[in-house]
This record gives sequence, C-alpha cells and structure tokens, in this order.
Amino acid sequence: MITKAAKYYVNTFKGLSKEIWLLAFVNLVNRCGTMVGAFLMIYLTTQIGCTLSQAGIVIALFGIGAIFGSLLGGKLTDTVGFYKVQLITLVLGGFIFIILGQLKTYVSICVCTFILGLINEAFRPANSAAMASYCDDNNRMRSFSLMRLAFNLGWAVGGGLGGLLASYSYQYLFWVDGITNICAAILIYFLLPPKIITASKEKIKEVLVKVSAYKDYTFLLFASVSLLYIISFFQMMSNMTAFFKNEIHFTERTIGFLMMWNGILIVLVEMSLVYYLERKWTKRNALLLGVSFHVIAYLILIIFPVNFWISFLCITFITLSEMFAFPVMVAFWMKRSDENNRGQYAGIWTMTWAIAQSTGTFLGSSVAQHFGFTTLWWLVVILCSISIFFYAKLVKN
Repeated sequence: MITKAAKYYVNTFKGLSKEIWLLAFVNLVNRCGTMVGAFLMIYLTTQIGCTLSQAGIVIALFGIGAIFGSLLGGKLTDTVGFYKVQLITLVLGGFIFIILGQLKTYVSICVCTFILGLINEAFRPANSAAMASYCDDNNRMRSFSLMRLAFNLGWAVGGGLGGLLASYSYQYLFWVDGITNICAAILIYFLLPPKIITASKEKIKEVLVKVSAYKDYTFLLFASVSLLYIISFFQMMSNMTAFFKNEIHFTERTIGFLMMWNGILIVLVEMSLVYYLERKWTKRNALLLGVSFHVIAYLILIIFPVNFWISFLCITFITLSEMFAFPVMVAFWMKRSDENNRGQYAGIWTMTWAIAQSTGTFLGSSVAQHFGFTTLWWLVVILCSISIFFYAKLVKN
C-alpha cells in the first residue's frame, strides 16, 4: 500500500517540462527570501515608531503600487517579453528592498514602499506568462500546482528564517529579501534563456487587435467573480488570525501551527490531487466543489463553539478549497490567452489578486470591528455562494 502510494505520488511529477522545473526552482529561491512583508507591520511600529494607522497606510500604499504594477507588468510582458520583465523587476526589486531597510523617515518609507509594490507586482504577470509558455494543456494545472508547492516551501523557509533574523536585527530581513531577488534574476539569466517566438510582427499585431484581454468579457466577468472568492480567501491570512488571537485567545505558537498546516497539506496532497483531477474530473466540477469547501469552512466557525480542533478543521477545508479551485482558475485564463496577449491576461489576473489583498483585509477588519467576526464569516459565506452561482454559468466542461 505504501509503495503504491509513493509510486503514485512520484508519477504526479512526471511529464512536466524542464523549464517548468527550473522556473519552480527559481521561485523557490525567491520565496525563501520573502520575509519583509510578513514583518513589515511589526518593523514599522516597533523600530520606526509608526502608529498602527500610519503603518496601515504604508501597507495600503504597497497594495496600490501592486495594482498599478500588475497592469504595467502585463503591458511590458506583451511588449518586450516575460524574460526581460522578470530580470528587470527582480534586480530592481532586490535593490529597492535593501534601500527600504536604510530609510528612517516616514515619507521616504511611504514613497519607497509604493515603488516596491509597483516593481514587485510587475514581476508576477511576467512570471505567470513564463509558466503558461512552458506548459501545455495536458499539464497546465499540475504545472501551476508545482509552482504553488515551491511557493509554500519557500514561504515556510522564509517565514521561519525571517523570525530568527528579526530577533537579531530587522536589517537582515531587507538584505536577505533583496539578495534572494537578485539571485533569482541570476538563475533566470543562466537557466532559462528567452523563448523565441517566430511569428511575424504583422501576425502579432493582427492577433493583438483581434483578441485583447480587455475585450474578453467572459474573462473579465470571471475575474470579477473570482475577486469575491479571493477576498474571502485572504481573510484566513489576516482577520482569521486576529480572531484566533483576540477572541479565542490562542497563542502565537498555536496560530503559527494552524497556518503551517495549510502549507504542509498543500505540499503533501495538492500535486497528487491535481494529477487525479486532470484525468478524472471536469474543471467545472473541481472549481465548484473547491469554492463550496470554503463555504463549509466558515459555516463550521459559525455553527460550532470554536476550539483548536474546530479551527484545525476549518483550516483543512480552506486548504482543500484552494487546492481544488486555484489550479482551475489559473488554467481558465491561460487557456484563453496566447503568446501575444498573455501579458494582458496575466496583468489583469494579478491585479485581481492585488485588489483582493489590499481591500479584502481592510474591509474584513472594518466589518469585524463594527459588527463582529460572526457577521464577517456570514459575509464570506454569502460572497462565496454568489461566486459559485456565477462560476457554474461561466465555466464549461
């Protein structure tokens, strides 16, 4: 039984292109240095002397920069190609991380953080376009899941290392984050040379005119519906942790374990799950079930008295939700794009996530503060239920 399960798990990684593996390795290196974001609020309030509201403005400026960066990155990807955009944004972002750590005045930190959000998020559409270019229809969902596996491993390493480094000096966080960005650029330069597109300029121009992502109304509606689900998803990494700490009185160690369980489950299960879904399920059914799991997760918080095991069950269902839904969501927009307009699609999709992250946390905290966390959980259930209804209309088998 164990041997058979191990063989099945190994088979889930077969058939992926060499470039996908190399890109996953690059993203793993980059993610291992992702630590400034997790500790920025603490750094601003304890080291710089900002109030909570001032620190919140800095975080919001990063989100605003990320929204503009998503569109800029998508445009540049279609103009100069994902290869150059990845290199430029990683190198620039690396230096800006280091510079940010040296700034001490509030205004300069605000300006630098906005620029960092702009550059950082301009990388993501190019990175998504690179992934789409290196995979095909038969393994697109597994390719995305491999990237998520790399992201989660890197996030676990970066988060743990960041806490250790911060106990000595917060300056280390900015230097490591910056250096790993630059190292990722170096790896792309040597391991992933630019992919040559042989289509003529006239043909590219013709395709761009005919199929613009900004005129693909089905995709734009899909992104709008996804915004409701993604806003709901971001509650786990923001307001749910505040709920666990302030309302249920869990320790930081307990909360950390619950968040870690999310990453562990993804690493252990997602590739095998997506491998099975690709062969046995329709994408539509996987997406609908995934978002339904999110509804179940928050109904658990509403119906049952919350303790550790109820919280553990809730996080498990949220993780199942993203494992079923996220690969399908990415496959949906990638399938509609091609080499000539992929940056547009990736830019809009990245912007959707940036908007969800910057607004979802703020709106969720406002609802929780004025009306209570139970009201927020009901709001999540309603938003996800609406998204299920529209996903059923939009996504075909």
